[in-house]
Amino acid sequence: MRVLLTGGAGYIGAHVAVALFEAGHEAVIVDNFSNAHPAVVRRIEAIVGRPVAVHRADLTDPAATAAVFQAEADRGGLDGVIHLAGLKAVGESVEKPLLYYRVNLIGTLHLLSVMQAAGVRTLVFSSSATVYGEASPPPFAETAPTAPTNPYGWTKRMIEQMLEDAAAVDPLLSFVALRYFNPVGAHESGLIGEDPRGVPNNLMPVVAQVAAGRREKLFIFGNDYPTPDGTGIRDYIHVMDLAEGHVRALEYAEAHRGYEVFNLGTGRGASVLEVVRAFEAASGRPVPYVFAPRRPGDVAVSLADPSKAERVLGWRARRDLAAMCRDAWRFQSRHPEGIAAASGEGAARSNAGPADGA
Repeated sequence: MRVLLTGGAGYIGAHVAVALFEAGHEAVIVDNFSNAHPAVVRRIEAIVGRPVAVHRADLTDPAATAAVFQAEADRGGLDGVIHLAGLKAVGESVEKPLLYYRVNLIGTLHLLSVMQAAGVRTLVFSSSATVYGEASPPPFAETAPTAPTNPYGWTKRMIEQMLEDAAAVDPLLSFVALRYFNPVGAHESGLIGEDPRGVPNNLMPVVAQVAAGRREKLFIFGNDYPTPDGTGIRDYIHVMDLAEGHVRALEYAEAHRGYEVFNLGTGRGASVLEVVRAFEAASGRPVPYVFAPRRPGDVAVSLADPSKAERVLGWRARRDLAAMCRDAWRFQSRHPEGIAAASGEGAARSNAGPADGA
């Protein structure tokens, strides 16, 4: 399949691109490079051993989005889309809700409209475990009630509803929403990994930067949660396990019509302090930390029930927390100041949205 990968130069997008090529498919990247580095594309090419088509475009611009599809129609067309582009920081979404609704919802609406006009009917959507909120106790099955606690989570849930409604009235559509939990780690080559601009919104890159001496200490937001050590518990999943899950979802969507939802997680939780200890063991470096007040929109525990993905897609996470930390440290230690500095070029930002990371 030739697959358009929106946000394909971002953290998750780059790893999904690699997984697609390794599975015999072809990824075509579209990104506005507002939070990713152009050098990432060359690194994907180095890993997969072939050129990768890339378009610079923003999904909130309908003309630019249509131009991407037209250009690809002239090259043989597209068989499907994996949609990862969007804004994805929980805290920022609380501070700037209208920005999140504009970028995530309007961008997706434009994408769906252009797909419809181009006759592309298969889509895998990057959703998030944040749609579950605190409406029911974890672990969360796909049938659990949804009740997001922040605007970012609401944008994901609203997009899911768009997809479900559209698929209900068009029997030719095949849409899959992947609710994934907390992606961490990096490709085993050390060439690509999580490299956010500015202060990271996710735990693992901050831990890695502290271990590398790039940051003085880690701020742990909340040590009074109802958990064994008082810090938040998350279901961390290796980014390559996650990427391989996208490939399985794409292949499922190609063979089935309608709308489906799958969790992608390990089913095992780790607290912030457990992640810190695991990273210290992997890196051999200390990770100093201090406690800070809880962040708005965060929950105490987020844990997947991934049994549906294993049963229906034949997918399950294979890499453990030690591997996640080891691969993240390999990437961080090889890029102490980030990919842009290592590549000798300035940083550029992209609309590549990994889903959540707390």
